[in-house]
Amino acid sequence: MGRIFNFSAGPAALPLEVLEQAQAEMLDWNGRGASVMEISHRSKAFIKVAEQAEADVRELLGVPQDYAVLFLQGGATQQFALLPMNLAGADQAVDYVVTGQWSKKAASEAKILRRTNVVADGAAGNYTAVPERAGWKLTPGAAYVHYCPNETIGGLEFHTVPDVGDVPLVADMSSTIMSRPVDVKRFGVIYAGAQKNIGPAGLVLMIIRRDLLERVADTVPNILRYAAQAKEGSMLNTPATYSWYVAGLVFAWLKRRGGLAAMAEINSRKAGKLYRAIDESGYYSNPVERASRSWMNVPFTLPRPELDAAFLAEAEKAGLAELKGHRSVGGMRASIYNAMPEAGVDALIQFMADFARRNG
Repeated sequence: MGRIFNFSAGPAALPLEVLEQAQAEMLDWNGRGASVMEISHRSKAFIKVAEQAEADVRELLGVPQDYAVLFLQGGATQQFALLPMNLAGADQAVDYVVTGQWSKKAASEAKILRRTNVVADGAAGNYTAVPERAGWKLTPGAAYVHYCPNETIGGLEFHTVPDVGDVPLVADMSSTIMSRPVDVKRFGVIYAGAQKNIGPAGLVLMIIRRDLLERVADTVPNILRYAAQAKEGSMLNTPATYSWYVAGLVFAWLKRRGGLAAMAEINSRKAGKLYRAIDESGYYSNPVERASRSWMNVPFTLPRPELDAAFLAEAEKAGLAELKGHRSVGGMRASIYNAMPEAGVDALIQFMADFARRNG
């Protein structure tokens, strides 16, 4: 069977070049007669991999030296609890902007640990539009403001960075990181699960302003402290070495592709043509306000839900996989991260037009 066009929201497709390099190096990495998975994370060889990955992140995103770059375990979801533990004192409030399922879950976890205020919530509009900044009710003296720039499930995205004054802005960029340039200085913390735009599951990339590392209380266990991980180069314990290695291959691939400005042009074009196909079809629909539509995750519905099963079966037969929408939304969802080639989006558009003609 040939390679499919994989529209999975995560774990998502990886660049073919990266997979081929990882395959070629699987049994004998750098002439060592062993896999990179079998090499000590304390070895000079792996430390070189780790250092190069950090250097490439700094180059791609323009990360200043007053920010630490961490490669953590536990997934982005674990950070929902670790963020308030590390950044907010027991008597401090934390602010959350809720625009979909992931930011809602982040706020719910924070509520267990700290006084949590939802300063804006798009629930009334079924999370189909970014709440207007003027309506946010920020808390004076809050430890931070948390938001999710792209909601993977609902396909909603912020296309500008919100201004929250001097309060550190914390962003869950799991779905959008590395898809375009980012002004890191606008943020206190950026974090992202690897399994969408970076590499295999099991790794979290975090970029954190160094002064924020000093906030953690003595009551937080050492293994849960970002400051401890920063001090030990993300090797306080054995890290997810293979995920880290593959992430490094992805960063190198991005640099060969022209960096994040080049990726932004490609991603904007891919998303634009798919949304045009939906809007002009007279058959498919996208529920998200146009100004809030995601470049990375494109949900769409058919005229009748009973058509969904046939669409998915025929799409898979045509080599277009993982298009089923999240159970909380229904319909379809095409995740078109960096690794999705433009040819895959073109193939999907062609299939959608053909399906509409036959089932309209």
